[in-house]
Amino acid sequence: MAEPRIFTSPDGLRAAVGEEFGPGGWLRVNQRRIDLFAEATGDHQWIHVDQERAGAGPYGTTIAHGYLTLSLLPVLVPAVLRVEGARLGLNYGLNKVRFPAPVPAGSRLRARVRLAAVTEVPDGVQLTTVVTVEREGGDKPVCVAESLSRYLW
Repeated sequence: MAEPRIFTSPDGLRAAVGEEFGPGGWLRVNQRRIDLFAEATGDHQWIHVDQERAGAGPYGTTIAHGYLTLSLLPVLVPAVLRVEGARLGLNYGLNKVRFPAPVPAGSRLRARVRLAAVTEVPDGVQLTTVVTVEREGGDKPVCVAESLSRYLW
């Protein structure tokens, strides 16, 4: 596991465009986390919460919601890339998100982050990062997201 890369200025971010950071440490996605996400979102599809039915399904177990995997970016990304010293940091949105592989309950995930672009916005910068979330033992990513973040200085 790599130490997180910490940026303290827009100039440092601009100089790092094109670099990849990570991977970060592993985070386990257990059934309790999946069930809590189902409660929070109202998405109780059987493939996520019915362990008996999912056991006989295509993956042999329950799988995490794709949006649960996406919602883990705020914990996975700072393990590899952090911006400190800005007066405010905001999630601005996403350009593209894909879920190429499932996340079976009990899986461990980690992220790699490529800093794709840094653009000027009033009072700060907007980062475009490509976040690749991988599953331990998986042969392809479980989530690839182009994420937009704004930092105001």
